[in-house]
Amino acid sequence: MSNSMTGAQAMVRSLEAHGVRHIFGLCGDTTLPFYDAMLQLDHPIQHILTRDERSATYMADGYSRVTGRAGVCEGPSGGGATYILPGLIEASESSYAVLGITTDVSVASYGRYPLTEVDQEALMRPLTKWNTVIKRADHIPRMVRQAFRAMTTGRSGAAHLGLPYDIQYDDVPAGDIWADAQLTSYPAYRTGPDQGAIDGALDAILSAKSPLIVCGGGVVISGGMEALDRLATRLDITVATSISGQGSLAETHPNCLGVVGSNGGTDETWEAMAGADLVVFMGCRAGSTTTSRWEAPQPGTRVVHCDVDPMVIGAVLPTEVGVVGDLRMTLDAMNAELDRRGQGAGTFGGAAVIADIHKRKFDKFNHLAASDEAPIRPERIIATLQRILPEDATIVSDPGTSCPYFSAYYQLPQPGRHFITNRAHGALGYALSASLGAWFGRPDSKVVGLMGDGSFGFTCGELETVTRCRAPITYIVFSNSNFGWIKASQHDDCGGRYYNVDFNRVDQAAVAAAYGVKSWRVEDPAKLEGVLKEAIAHDGPTLVDIVCQPLEEAKAPVRRWMG
Repeated sequence: MSNSMTGAQAMVRSLEAHGVRHIFGLCGDTTLPFYDAMLQLDHPIQHILTRDERSATYMADGYSRVTGRAGVCEGPSGGGATYILPGLIEASESSYAVLGITTDVSVASYGRYPLTEVDQEALMRPLTKWNTVIKRADHIPRMVRQAFRAMTTGRSGAAHLGLPYDIQYDDVPAGDIWADAQLTSYPAYRTGPDQGAIDGALDAILSAKSPLIVCGGGVVISGGMEALDRLATRLDITVATSISGQGSLAETHPNCLGVVGSNGGTDETWEAMAGADLVVFMGCRAGSTTTSRWEAPQPGTRVVHCDVDPMVIGAVLPTEVGVVGDLRMTLDAMNAELDRRGQGAGTFGGAAVIADIHKRKFDKFNHLAASDEAPIRPERIIATLQRILPEDATIVSDPGTSCPYFSAYYQLPQPGRHFITNRAHGALGYALSASLGAWFGRPDSKVVGLMGDGSFGFTCGELETVTRCRAPITYIVFSNSNFGWIKASQHDDCGGRYYNVDFNRVDQAAVAAAYGVKSWRVEDPAKLEGVLKEAIAHDGPTLVDIVCQPLEEAKAPVRRWMG
């Protein structure tokens, strides 16, 4: 038995050692040795061939979000490296572990103008948490370990490894292949908060009259949902979320207000944000969307900020108490200190406040959702999905038309990551691909992908990948034949002066059918529920193209179009 292997084989074995079971990617000439190694070696990794490197990265992102393990994508040099980049910055800014592997031209040819040469390390440096281009084959195992350590510890994020063509053939000692088992999932090597900060945070909260917790994605990433439930219930405190924070509590929980901010927030939920005398940002960066471009908390409102990343605390707002640490550990420590103090339930009356807000908010929504008008109202689509989707469904949305309606009005019945959207950079075309990654990560859950017809045009080629994988995903297209978010912005901000936002109406159902997807086109509101039920029950990929009310004419739950 040989005590060495090639660099390409070492990459496969290193990924296997770190628990990787799926890789999403697209072939290229610099990738030949890597693909040959995946073919020749006996390993448990499934490679999913995609039609676009951007899609491969979005698939890895969706996979990571539902599994709590690093998603892995790969692509070739040149254009492959540039196409893989958008998904890496989304994952990194959203704090999800995604590893992008881009094969490269040979080290021996650097600087001699080989085809597809690009400085990959410089390209990826500002957009990833950690990255390197490996120059020697015997460095491969160590660099893979470093990438996983960077992705999974502290504030999780994306990493990039460049793998030049020639080193994929060079020898690597077999004994160098090993992995730290702690790094196969994240958060790894959690760090807890300082007790003094916990005491100060609780003292501040308990001294307030109308405090509000605002959760970002950090609570779900850390798995702190159960601890948050206990804290919210015992204090009877109002808990709001950003869009990324949805799932921190089940949205049917009496203490869950729902989304606040400029996207997915409503005037009713904003009352709690504007009226709070103390806001606790929990795994939330207090950015422009959550604060409706820093409209609230207003100057003088007290702020407590809890986050795993010390760089975000005090970055936006003056902060009375900052708590640095893993969010699950922080919430556990808060509950333990309240236990020590003998603090019981029923402190702030949050559930009663929320019940009143929800009644007023959903009275308006239910009126619109019952409309029989055509084009179909987006509210009717959301209400129908609420009735017919299973409780453990996984819903993926592009950031366009579908996102604010879903975030505002669909009440997720379970905590955890059951709603996925790319809120950091908001690239269109995300949902179609990320849905497939989510399905590979959570195949027992019904996966539904929501998007506008503008988004559909970005990545509809991946429907071939979906049908090849026989993934029983249901896609729902909100068709209004324009880039709705921008047209609505032109309606409000430019006095209805529309410029270059409309495109021809396309029959998305016919396009999907050409790829082998069972599909429907719905224009009659009376037929909507029956078609959606049939699509969701089908045991293969389905698509429902719904001609719906355009955003510029609608009562969308958007306080500010400009994020």
